[in-house]
Amino acid sequence: MKKAHFLIDDVIWVLRDITRQKPNSLFDNPFLKTLKNAYEKHGVKTQLNLFYRTSAFYGNDDFCLKDVTDAYKKEWEEASSWLKLAFHAKEEFPDYPLVNATYNDVRDMFKAVEQEVFRFAGEKSFTYGFCPHWNSVSEEGVKALYDNGVRVMDVSIGEAFEYSGNADSLPYGHAMRILNNRQPETRVYSRGGPNTAINNSVCAYNHLTQDEFDSVKGTLKCIYDEKTGMNFKKFHLPAMTLNLMEYDEIEDNFKPYIENEYVGICTHEQYFYKDYLAYQSDYADKIYKMGEIMHNNGYEFIFAEEFVK
Repeated sequence: MKKAHFLIDDVIWVLRDITRQKPNSLFDNPFLKTLKNAYEKHGVKTQLNLFYRTSAFYGNDDFCLKDVTDAYKKEWEEASSWLKLAFHAKEEFPDYPLVNATYNDVRDMFKAVEQEVFRFAGEKSFTYGFCPHWNSVSEEGVKALYDNGVRVMDVSIGEAFEYSGNADSLPYGHAMRILNNRQPETRVYSRGGPNTAINNSVCAYNHLTQDEFDSVKGTLKCIYDEKTGMNFKKFHLPAMTLNLMEYDEIEDNFKPYIENEYVGICTHEQYFYKDYLAYQSDYADKIYKMGEIMHNNGYEFIFAEEFVK
């Protein structure tokens, strides 16, 4: 059977909501109810990639995983066959939080998230397939992840080249992210994809050349890195990010990939929320449509760590 992987990045607000609103069930929460419906209708398994804490960018409302209630631990555990939680980053900002990170930086952030998930959702709910926030991780960071149980992680792909020194060649002040504690492997690459604003992006150790990616494209195979022991895998292509496409575009966007052995799909938590600056009212409908397409075309959903089992 063909395989699919669905992940949601930047997750923290739903955990804040269930902690403060105290629903009778996890799945009385509208966000989690959407995911349960997608699983029950179409077999969609979801990996939620967690921030450790909220960002002050959205206001002075501090919340972190230590605050998450453990009142729903049994429900998390019962749902762990189709809903899992993973480390993503400490918080949303700055961008590229792991690009020049030390071994201890990454180890400590990873362990903090893992420990709290174990506490409020149980060990069965935690998954070790790792999708980094803004993707790029230093060599020392990759080693730290491996030493803490991660065996497969997402990558950037494309033509990589040395940073020119021209800060204007990168968006959003990203030149500072290259220069702060810069590591030898930190470079720039051409991302491609529908979000042209970030076509010039920052890459680090977990980066594949186009030829390396093409050798495993559309398959379940990974690129093994002998130096760190890590398996590198592009979890999803930019073109398969639901929040970057209109609902009516989904079917056509999926057509080029629908015969692949493997298809990865992504979205981001924020777009579900009405008070987010880029709220999408059809967020749930997009997930249901994605699930329907995958199901009707013979795909079974898996978690990322299953690439290397």
